[in-house]
Amino acid sequence: MGKGRFGVLLCAEDSDHVRKRYGGFFGVFLGMLAEEGETWDVFRVFAGELPEDDDLADYDGFVITGSCRDAHGNDPCISDLCFLLKRLHALRKRVLGVCFGHQVLCRALGGKTGRAAGGWDIGVTTVKILPSASLPELGIPSSIPVIECHRDEILELPPAAEVLAWSDKTKVEMFKLGEHILGIQGHPEYNKDILLHLIDRLLHRNLIDVSHADKLKEKLDKDEPQREAWKRLCRAFLKGGL
Repeated sequence: MGKGRFGVLLCAEDSDHVRKRYGGFFGVFLGMLAEEGETWDVFRVFAGELPEDDDLADYDGFVITGSCRDAHGNDPCISDLCFLLKRLHALRKRVLGVCFGHQVLCRALGGKTGRAAGGWDIGVTTVKILPSASLPELGIPSSIPVIECHRDEILELPPAAEVLAWSDKTKVEMFKLGEHILGIQGHPEYNKDILLHLIDRLLHRNLIDVSHADKLKEKLDKDEPQREAWKRLCRAFLKGGL
């Protein structure tokens, strides 16, 4: 039985599809990370919701989700989030950042993010784990597929941060700082249904064209992410076993 209290810093916009099928992106993360007996709270970052400073000591860890916004942008809510992340780092609270969360965590702690030179990475990407990551005890293979959906990336790591994984398209797929900060560029929480829905949203917003969308969907039929392995890794980190 799990125990502890965790907060999800929700930066994503829930679509009707994700809300109805999964209970929103908060529900998607609960499906991957939550265990019986734990308390999980949600803070909708771009609605101005963040935990109070006096409450931070009550939490065992936090998760920062993906977002359609740019981590290098100047939205006041991003500035407020960066301030909070610096505070959590100072308190040595465990923080897991996913996609946008991975990037904004890097920015908050002194690194740099921006547009990826290679453009969009959408689909199932094989990530290579560096030997120094020391993950075999969790049953994590040296190459592990994960769903990706991003066009920004880490350009420069924060001081003292360490790269744990890379891919052919993205130099920093995963990084850590100390024992309490972990960033993952991919989406361990996504399944293929969610990604297909996001491809349609990107197409509707004219961020990709029809031929690109069709190619992505065709390729997705042939590829599978290793979601259980990523779940083990994320849970182990967040709950002190990594």
